[in-house]
Amino acid sequence: MARIVMKFGGTSMAGIERIRNVASRVKREREAGNEVLVVVSAMAGETDRLVQLCREASALSDPKEYDVVVASGEQVTAGLLAMTLQGMGLKARSFMGWQLVRSVGAHGNSRIEAIERELLDEALHGGTVAVIPGFQGVSEDGRVTTLGRGGSDTSAVGIAAGVGADRCDIYTDVDGVYTTDPRIVPRARKLDFITFEEMLELAGVGAKVLQTRSVGLAMRENLPLRVLSAFEDLPGTEVVAELGADMERNTIAGIATDRNEAKITLTRLADRAGVVGAVLGPLAEAGIAIDMIVQAASREGAESDITFTVPTASLHQAMAVIETRKADIGYDEMLFDPNVAKVSIVGVGIRSNPALAATMFKALAEARINLIAVSASEIKVSALMTEDQMETAVRVLHTAFGLDSRPDEKAAGAAA
Repeated sequence: MARIVMKFGGTSMAGIERIRNVASRVKREREAGNEVLVVVSAMAGETDRLVQLCREASALSDPKEYDVVVASGEQVTAGLLAMTLQGMGLKARSFMGWQLVRSVGAHGNSRIEAIERELLDEALHGGTVAVIPGFQGVSEDGRVTTLGRGGSDTSAVGIAAGVGADRCDIYTDVDGVYTTDPRIVPRARKLDFITFEEMLELAGVGAKVLQTRSVGLAMRENLPLRVLSAFEDLPGTEVVAELGADMERNTIAGIATDRNEAKITLTRLADRAGVVGAVLGPLAEAGIAIDMIVQAASREGAESDITFTVPTASLHQAMAVIETRKADIGYDEMLFDPNVAKVSIVGVGIRSNPALAATMFKALAEARINLIAVSASEIKVSALMTEDQMETAVRVLHTAFGLDSRPDEKAAGAAA
């Protein structure tokens, strides 16, 4: 008997018929003898509707009351799924996030601190399917909190780790992790396996399959993850600690894109120690995330320009913060461009094969794609470009790294 957590996203729960489909999948696992916990998201579009209601009620709503409102969507789907499972003859009950998940941190973006395991153990030992609303917990002072958008993935992983689950299955509207977005490259391939490191980097640079915090938590806990389709019975993608000898690859795992980037350039700053800190410090104090940074010195060496990117939604706030510190920073002009995008290659092969970065830059140069900025980590290389060049860049890179070919096509080509 295995103990498993099954997490279903908003599209999986969008209406009673889809909830019945979810219930059938849960029933199958229960009838196989497994102990089952189910973590659910709100119905697709429901959280956005609740957020809008909060905005209409008050432009500066109390974060604690905001969390009470937006957490309600998952509570509805948890109750509906429990009812549906009962109607299929299974023992099932819904819990509330505040009964199980202890959280810390700011309302709207809290973090899981602990899971109250006793209640869940009691239910599972009695043969009951535990249905749990994702995205939420309870603070030290007893108030409902939410874990940030996409937080149901984090709930599922946190609960799986907290109850000692054998694995956590994430059911989505795609059937696994692909080498890139199939809407951009129709011949993108589904990966059978991907490492935690690779999945974490892909999620961090724009891939939407798994929420970044959930992957980081699963990696720390060494919790087996699977990404599966909620609508078709197809093999998914397993997220593993490392690739086995039979899975080893010398190329990249995938290509991710992110349109949620805006560029800010400050011109003619004094080329002196501490100038970058003078720019980025106030932004950090305002809670604005900085991604790519490029500093270019003038030919004379007395002045420099600094270019950096922020999330598009934070662009105007970032500009306002910088404007208030203009005298301290000492720049001449502030330029901005929201029409940029980031394209990243990710793969454990980058660690041992520096030629992969060279392949990326050569392919982009041959396609006449101008790079605005570049950043890299141990298993990732990212390039910033104009948004209208992004899809071309992805297609070019997908071909350059041989990701268009199917495994059977590669084998046939080798045999020939």
